[in-house]
Amino acid sequence: MTAHPNANLFVRHHTVAADGVNVFYREAGPKDAPVLLLLHGYPTSSLQFRALMPRLAQQYRVIAPDLPGFGFTEVPPERNYHYTFDALADTLDAFVDALKLTRYALYIFDYGAPTGLRLALKHPERVSALISQNGNAYEEGLGDAWDPIRRYWAEPTPEHRQFVADNVLTLEGTRWQYTHGVPDISKLAPETWTLDYALMQRPGNKDIQLDLTLDYANNLKLYPAFQAFFREHRPPTLVIWGEHDPFFIPPGAQAYQRDNPEAKVVLLDTGHFALETHPDEIAAEILELMAKAE
Repeated sequence: MTAHPNANLFVRHHTVAADGVNVFYREAGPKDAPVLLLLHGYPTSSLQFRALMPRLAQQYRVIAPDLPGFGFTEVPPERNYHYTFDALADTLDAFVDALKLTRYALYIFDYGAPTGLRLALKHPERVSALISQNGNAYEEGLGDAWDPIRRYWAEPTPEHRQFVADNVLTLEGTRWQYTHGVPDISKLAPETWTLDYALMQRPGNKDIQLDLTLDYANNLKLYPAFQAFFREHRPPTLVIWGEHDPFFIPPGAQAYQRDNPEAKVVLLDTGHFALETHPDEIAAEILELMAKAE
């Protein structure tokens, strides 16, 4: 039987055991092609890459895992998992080892940024290129939308924890993350925020999200180390952001050039989830970048 001419474009769905976790991931592209590791953010999962992966899979092996606490990755109760960004990075490291990935470009978005950049610090020699799509690593990139979360960081009281739960971890709060700053919301598929919210309703998941929200403060302490990685290793870098993102604002994108002057910065007329409205533009920029990577 002759293989389908576009067989590489089909996204396949797998699970692999790593770090005592059953990690769900999506994969497309030739097995022997250079690897792009796509790391999602809050409150979504690898589903966010559903439009991007076929656009890259003709030339690259694209792999997108669901981090613990998100999507379809399963953490057995007996694993007694502690939801911190250090733990997410440890699981990601084990996932990469399970798939025997020794060289990859990193696509970092939102929570995927501090998770993936921890991986880069541990294995800098593996990073062939870096794509930051609203993936922050600078204090000036934190917008006013963080204010209630900053209060939670400063005083992690039950009252502040409940305020975050009541104002962020809601269906309307989830929808707002998709719609804010998007000029034409008719381009947005409502199943995105609906699925994200539905998965957050699983027993214990709201506490997982609140624990990670609190632990996010520890990412700021690592910003100098992340910036040193940009400065010392200078992988080919694309910084492509939705410029109306209320969480990660344009100064955070432009700051990358302070440590890597060769980084390309592109601002798109959209919000936080830029892939929902600009997959073609982002894919084209990634393909241009990857042509420069080893």
